[in-house]
Amino acid sequence: MAQQETGEQIFTGYALDDDGYIVDTEDCEARELAHRERGTSRPITVVGNPVLHHECADVTDFGPELAALVDDMFASQKTAEGVGLAANQIGVGLKVFVYDCPDDEGVRHTGHVVNPVLQELPADRRHLDDGNEGCLSVPTAYAELARPDFAEVHGKDLHGNDIKVRGTGYFARCLQHETDHLYGFLYIDKLSKRDRKDALRQMEEGTPRYPVVPND
Repeated sequence: MAQQETGEQIFTGYALDDDGYIVDTEDCEARELAHRERGTSRPITVVGNPVLHHECADVTDFGPELAALVDDMFASQKTAEGVGLAANQIGVGLKVFVYDCPDDEGVRHTGHVVNPVLQELPADRRHLDDGNEGCLSVPTAYAELARPDFAEVHGKDLHGNDIKVRGTGYFARCLQHETDHLYGFLYIDKLSKRDRKDALRQMEEGTPRYPVVPND
């Protein structure tokens, strides 16, 4: 993406709003399509694959290989009809996720975060939302999971610039879900033993609608 100017500073990759958060709601269709057309769709790793169950490595090289990875992630996300995808879900143990996700008001958010860190919320911002959650790495399974209805993630963009992303509702759930992935946790790890067992049963009985990497 070309450089964009906000105020007296120029930022590459994302425009920033007046509070310093990225503007991820503009030109979503064009930006997603550009990534996807450059990328190659890869199969999705599923629960049980070791890459999903360990913390990923921090990204230190913000070069063409990282850009190509993000392109492949957007292509893979589209094939799987997902709203978010972490790098380890296509077998790459690096802290990167992409998203193309609406919030509860139907506003589309499209972007990527490198080396994300989920920010702790003060007590007065921790309003839990009981929502249905699924995961491309646990295909065909869904479960109710309470998460805060607001989330803020700090990280970097493809160029190594510091960025901040915030979201509410369904998009907040997506930001938390994808950040969890990069630290080795799936949403089913937050469920009760009974609900986790039920989700795995749903997965076993279902048929993924996208290519997956079978576990040995």
